Amino acid sequence: MELTFAAAFASSALLFSNLASILFASSRLKARRVLPAPSGEPPPVSIVVPSRGVEPFTQETLNRAFSLDWPSYELIFCVANGEDPVVKLIDAATARFPKVPARLLVGDDRISANPKLNNCIKGWQAARHDWVILADSNVLMPKDYVQHLMAAWRADTGLVCSTPIGSRPDGFWAEVECAFLNTLQARWQYAGEALGLGFAQGKSMLWNKPMLDANGGIQALAAEIAEDAAATKLVNSLGLRVNLVASPFEQPLGQRTLAEIWSRQARWARLRRVTFPLFFAPEILTGVVVPLLLALIAAASAGVSLPTTALCVLAIAYVLEWLLAWSKGWYLSPRSVTAMIVRDAMLPAIWARGWLGGAVEWRGNAMTIRNSGMTELEEIA
Repeated sequence: MELTFAAAFASSALLFSNLASILFASSRLKARRVLPAPSGEPPPVSIVVPSRGVEPFTQETLNRAFSLDWPSYELIFCVANGEDPVVKLIDAATARFPKVPARLLVGDDRISANPKLNNCIKGWQAARHDWVILADSNVLMPKDYVQHLMAAWRADTGLVCSTPIGSRPDGFWAEVECAFLNTLQARWQYAGEALGLGFAQGKSMLWNKPMLDANGGIQALAAEIAEDAAATKLVNSLGLRVNLVASPFEQPLGQRTLAEIWSRQARWARLRRVTFPLFFAPEILTGVVVPLLLALIAAASAGVSLPTTALCVLAIAYVLEWLLAWSKGWYLSPRSVTAMIVRDAMLPAIWARGWLGGAVEWRGNAMTIRNSGMTELEEIA
């Protein structure tokens, strides 16, 4: 009887925390709406875009970057290697949009083992304006991209970010990636912000350049393996907050494979493990696997139907998750719930991988992530 009660209580508590995370995230998230162009003379903005390689949506993301509804902004594209095939696309886009100030900077400033941060250094130093956005090249910027970032800035803000919302998946494994990005990672990140635990996300980062320069500059983001982890700790140390935009920006996915998803999720898990271990440890409880197993243990002890118990747990977990995506206009399909189930089945293995050493892949490089200091990340291939 005690085992039955304990298992049932723990399962219910975990399902309730799942519901609470959805409610907290929903309270912070807003359905997508277009913000008008600012009136008066809004501050000019520098957008630094570290780029590497050509992806299926590169042409579209470039066009979007040149078509923002902000009166004064410059684009600074950064590539580590001048022979990168993306250089031709950037040059062509710059020629198509001559009214938008744009530059391409080439070089690799190795201040850290983080290849993206190294690529950004020259762009940060070249930025002409006090407001700087570091934007990944695969972010699909809406016309009101800058408006949404600026609207999230408050008097106590040190950084504004956006999580990536997966869209346009091509194939089932890309839908699994959507399930990871949207109703799991974005949900918990927004729930954390609602509870006063804002974490930076490197996809889109709005900085006040004088503020960061006064506190070590972009080089300060080399203090951790991942620049967003370093940004979170730096902003918190200043008594400031990391805010998220009300409507996060899309990342079109295209095709994905199981191997690609595993590689990416394993890397992120390992990075979270070494930068925020106390927050990473309970991640094993965020999926449906643990509450489902506990519910089945309680049901077996009480003589309750196991299939009925499993269906009830799955319904409680995934109907609410589906409703969150639907209410915010995120991608859904008839396979979305199946993708969520597959995602949750992968979570225990990904969590376990986060505690282990060994090589992971980051931006085409094989890396090993160790447990102390920035030298945790070193290129091995």
